[in-house]
Amino acid sequence: MKYLLSVGGASGSIYGVRILEELKKSGNEVHLVVSVGAKKILEHETTYTYEDLNKMADFSYENNDLFVGPASGSFQLDGMIVAPCSMKMLSAIANGYGDTLTSRAACCCLKEGRKLVLVIRETPLDLPGIKNMLAAKQSGTIILPAMPGFYHKPKTIDDLVNFIVGKVLDQLDIKHSLFKRWK
Repeated sequence: MKYLLSVGGASGSIYGVRILEELKKSGNEVHLVVSVGAKKILEHETTYTYEDLNKMADFSYENNDLFVGPASGSFQLDGMIVAPCSMKMLSAIANGYGDTLTSRAACCCLKEGRKLVLVIRETPLDLPGIKNMLAAKQSGTIILPAMPGFYHKPKTIDDLVNFIVGKVLDQLDIKHSLFKRWK
């Protein structure tokens, strides 16, 4: 399977890193976009660098390059994930404003009927953000806020991150054992 992963400029870049690791571990082809803000946040919040992510991905693109495959609806993808997804990116996607590779590729996924998962990372939510989530959902987007569950009795931050990553993989029908399921 072939996925586009966009690591956005919101806190929570570890979600993008872990999703990339799990997509590769399960044998998928990963195309990667990392926003300018995410490159800085990644190094601030984790021990990873932009170069580390590029080495893991099969293909990498700059977010300002609209002349690459994922900017076209004819580029075959099985799905796209934006993790974390900033409120700015949510707004662009919800309103069809394809000014970056991430927002353009997301619009292509929606118009082509492909899965698009947005891992929203903001709290508390304001009314425009809620309206944008509604608009994106009505367009076919999967809204998956970074809200970990606790029924699996997490003991570490990795357990909390893996819960969200597992939920993303569930949306893409990718098998995993990142958290204990409810029985």
